[in-house]
Amino acid sequence: MTSRERVIKTLTFQAPDRAPRELWTLPGVGKFRRQELDAMLARFQPDFTGSGGNYGPSERARGSCTDVGDYVDEWGVIWSNAEAGVVGEIKKPILTSDAAIARYELPWELLDKADFSGVEAWCARTTQFVKAGTHVRPFERLQFLRGTEQLMVDLAYGTSSVMALLGRLHEFFVRDMEMWASTPVDGVSFMDDWGSQTSLLISPAMWREIFKPLYAEYCRILHKAGKFVFFHSDGHIEAIYPDLIEIGVDAVNSQLFCMNIEELGTRYRGKITFWGEIDRQRLLPFGTPEQVKEAVRRVRRALDNGHGGVIAECEWGNKDPAANIAAVFEAWNESQAGHG
Repeated sequence: MTSRERVIKTLTFQAPDRAPRELWTLPGVGKFRRQELDAMLARFQPDFTGSGGNYGPSERARGSCTDVGDYVDEWGVIWSNAEAGVVGEIKKPILTSDAAIARYELPWELLDKADFSGVEAWCARTTQFVKAGTHVRPFERLQFLRGTEQLMVDLAYGTSSVMALLGRLHEFFVRDMEMWASTPVDGVSFMDDWGSQTSLLISPAMWREIFKPLYAEYCRILHKAGKFVFFHSDGHIEAIYPDLIEIGVDAVNSQLFCMNIEELGTRYRGKITFWGEIDRQRLLPFGTPEQVKEAVRRVRRALDNGHGGVIAECEWGNKDPAANIAAVFEAWNESQAGHG
């Protein structure tokens, strides 16, 4: 069974030979621990690969997102890094007035000058599942531009200029999705971090009114082209799991250990693929390899009924012991064998 076949069987609940593997890393792992990373990838070969396509060169980006100090991203937003190897945070949002919002130009060059010419050949020569990443993240993009606190006020009051900005962002994101839909990639991912440790950051009702229709359109575009839809969101997002299933998200990456894993399995196993993960707040940085393995066993007991629907994914933090990351995939192998 090839990696592509394995992932597709997982997403369609057709009993793959094992759970597909995917390892995410924070920037510092690749920057400072390259030898460890290469060894991990050689030992536990991933079933996913990137797309072979590139967005256009930015007209605004300045500096490095992994060095200490400030840098400017492709959207003109200024980020501050206090530690090398992390992405940092935004201290001064750039759209602080209606006038600034009206003047703001989206970075259309990222799409206008994108080079997807190599995607077809890339897809043809790999047996891995090809998953494209996108710029699509409407809620977070608004936060980055406007600031989290101000955006919450905007959403509460329905600030017209911000709602118009969201409409412009959605136009950008629709085109992003349509471009990927026209390529032979297997799947496409997008994201928004919606959860705190205990609940959504806004009410489920507001999420359904404002953001669900946008997500539904992204899913329609991709499904019409025969692509699988992958969505990532940090935090406690159980309230919108039924909505994600309804609009057609095929795989969701969420912080399982912020929620009741067993309840998630009872309600949603077989309806959506659980795309990872293992607790990166406590267990991966501070646990023992055996504790990490037991966490994987718990996830498998709760979410995997032997027909697929679970991806063996975790995120390697900059200071997480390599032994704990290895323990994740060792336990997936152990659990898979034990289940069969």
